[in-house]
Amino acid sequence: MGVIVITGGSRGIGARTAEQVAQRGMGVILTYNQHPDAADEVVRRITEAGGKAVALKLDVADVGSFEAFRAAVLAALRQTWDTTTLAGVVNNAGYGLFNPLASVSEAQFDGLFDVHLKGPFFLTQTLLPHLEEGASIVNLTSATTRVATTGVAPYAAFKGGLEVLTRYMAKEFGDRRIRANAVSPGAIRTELGGGLNDEFEAMLAAQTALGRVGEPDDVARVIAMLLSEDGAWINAQTLEVAGGYII
Repeated sequence: MGVIVITGGSRGIGARTAEQVAQRGMGVILTYNQHPDAADEVVRRITEAGGKAVALKLDVADVGSFEAFRAAVLAALRQTWDTTTLAGVVNNAGYGLFNPLASVSEAQFDGLFDVHLKGPFFLTQTLLPHLEEGASIVNLTSATTRVATTGVAPYAAFKGGLEVLTRYMAKEFGDRRIRANAVSPGAIRTELGGGLNDEFEAMLAAQTALGRVGEPDDVARVIAMLLSEDGAWINAQTLEVAGGYII
């Protein structure tokens, strides 16, 4: 069923996506930046369950490293799967910053831009020649593009830009039958932005129609669906996976 690159695959939604994808018979190349041990643990779990996975280091903010990463991906494809093509890319890597708009520095702004919009743009461009016909691209965005939340303005703005970019990917790559969709999580129990304390979680659960915050698997299953034949007729869409957050 092909091999998928998943950025930020060592923890949270990325890690669970890697495992969900592997359970569906796909190979996984997951990336990490600062947590190699966590990435190795994801690879171990996938391997022990009968799947195949490789972990590669990647700083999504460093566009200059993408050619070397492409070479590493091609080497992994040949050595582990005896192929030179990819069935999909998941642009998931990211981090949170909770600062009121008035106090965001230029360096903080640039850092968020590099990871959440510039990085996915140029990484997809770099890997595009190796995507097979009918491949799938999934970009992780955020429910904060729909619901304004104090303290996440740059993050939400760049995630909104990524949603627009997703539609352009779908339009421009359609002649190769490559689909592009965005998945927009709501409040999810991950370490993004320092995680959730009990009080914050209770507030978010009260704002969600299904009465709880989401788990990484709630999002990972939707991403895996979009990468599979089950999502073959879904294209240029943003799917909010949020349990009915502030509706």
